Amino acid sequence: MSSGNGSLQPGERTSLLSGSSRPYSGLAPHEEQEHGGHHHHPKDARVWVRWPLHVVRLTWLTLVRDYVNLLLVFVPLGIIAGALKWDSTAVFVLNFFAIIPLASLLSFATEELSATMGQALGGLMNATFGNAVELIVSIIALKDNQIRVVQASMLGSILSNILLVLGCCFFVGGLWYPEQSFNTTVASTMSSLMAVASASLIIPATLYAALSESHHNARNNILVLSHGTAIILLIIYVMYLYFQLRSHAQLFEETNGSDSEIANGGEEGEEEERLLNPIAATVALVVVTILVAICADYLVGSIDSIVQTTGMSKTFIGLVLIPIVGNAAEHVTAVVVAYKDKMDLAIGVAIGSSLQIALFVTPFLVILGWIIGIEMTLHFQTFETVAFFISGLVVTLLIQDGKSNYLEGGMCLGMYLILALAFYVYPDDVSDGAGVLSKLVN
Repeated sequence: MSSGNGSLQPGERTSLLSGSSRPYSGLAPHEEQEHGGHHHHPKDARVWVRWPLHVVRLTWLTLVRDYVNLLLVFVPLGIIAGALKWDSTAVFVLNFFAIIPLASLLSFATEELSATMGQALGGLMNATFGNAVELIVSIIALKDNQIRVVQASMLGSILSNILLVLGCCFFVGGLWYPEQSFNTTVASTMSSLMAVASASLIIPATLYAALSESHHNARNNILVLSHGTAIILLIIYVMYLYFQLRSHAQLFEETNGSDSEIANGGEEGEEEERLLNPIAATVALVVVTILVAICADYLVGSIDSIVQTTGMSKTFIGLVLIPIVGNAAEHVTAVVVAYKDKMDLAIGVAIGSSLQIALFVTPFLVILGWIIGIEMTLHFQTFETVAFFISGLVVTLLIQDGKSNYLEGGMCLGMYLILALAFYVYPDDVSDGAGVLSKLVN
């Protein structure tokens, strides 16, 4: 079952330690074994000797499985910089790079844990934690009443997945294959859900424009609409999960890999690559989540100073920079599987992750803001709403034929760069443009 996070196929990662992907039994201590003339560790009956050695070795194997974990050196540096209140630029940069490997580890631990739960629970697990980094960063920003950062981060995550990631997949795959095919039914379902998500942003924006000259309190009306819409979107997301995992699971079977090698040997390969058992994966998930929360807290806390120092807008930071942090691991995974001509899997990573943000994370943040008394709404700026709608329209037109090539990838990347440039020059203090939109509505 493909999920929105970046750890869909254990074999897609590059290991720092060759031969480290052999069968391993998680946290359970095992017998002494010969490997190339050396032992795992001395066989010792004392629990206080065996368990620490085993945990150390398991931690080492987890860390060396991916080159991106070299960036873990920034985690203690980022935490120290934030705790000692270093320069805001240093705090932002250090924690920015610290979250990238943590996102990869979070994705890995989630996949390891969900693989032991069966398809239904595993899919739900991946759906819940697939975008955990964006969710944690946004919750912290929401707590600090940084609503612009939250909204920009959500929109940026969607745009980076449907334009940047998908564009890279089409472009890289198109360089090696004249034309690549994927499941049109799955792509059509996902694009339809994305259309519903874009409508959920367009409706509040047009309502705000229509009420701009009314005597009614537009803010309260938008809040009521946003709360109701968020609940409906969450219900639609639950229906989508049931549709994908149970009632119409056969339509999504190809997203596990389109070639016969995966169909025949994927289950065995997954078992061979299993590194963490449920206990180990849960411990890793908790530890990494805590570290992400700490680094995200310092990252969000330094945004105001970064805005004053560099002149970048909060919108640009939330829409372009933060999504790069949270989605780095799945970006790499999607490009690798596209290079291997597994386009169903690549589509599942790119568009599936966008759907999680649009139908689950964003409505969840609206409900959370409702609970804690912060006016988080689905009323995005008019320019942002239009950008989202146009991007979704472009992607829908590109994937409707079920085929891709490097030209389509280039169009997606070009569209993303145009939007990134537009948001770089887009100031935070711009008016919503309700007057212009109101004229269009009328």
